Amino acid sequence: MIGVQLAQQLREAGLTWKPALGDRFAIPDRDLDDEVFVLSNMTIQVHAMPEGRVIGFNGTTEWALDDVELDETVWLPREDQLRELLGGTFRTLRRGPAGFEVVIDLLGEERAFDAGTVESAYAAALLHLLAAAA
Repeated sequence: MIGVQLAQQLREAGLTWKPALGDRFAIPDRDLDDEVFVLSNMTIQVHAMPEGRVIGFNGTTEWALDDVELDETVWLPREDQLRELLGGTFRTLRRGPAGFEVVIDLLGEERAFDAGTVESAYAAALLHLLAAAA
């Protein structure tokens, strides 16, 4: 799983989140940086409200948190989601000097991105694509 800081970099680079069941997210800057939440039918759901989309925490007795605005959260995409976001640019995942290496092809030029985890290598490649699209 990528960390909150890397997820925030992806969001700042332009990655948008369309919440779906099973998605993981964090709520930074509320003393909850180390907590990971998962959207679920029963306990954590996205609700459309007049003021915007919010994530509602249903039946969480240990919390004094009823809901949080979507823009106060940061999506923590899974490995498969990151790979899917790379789309047709993705070429391969292999062992690399730092642990794992993701290779993409952007306009006929192959680029490799190393990281200690598979998710971080995918995220580094996605950051590059987002920057190139900006």
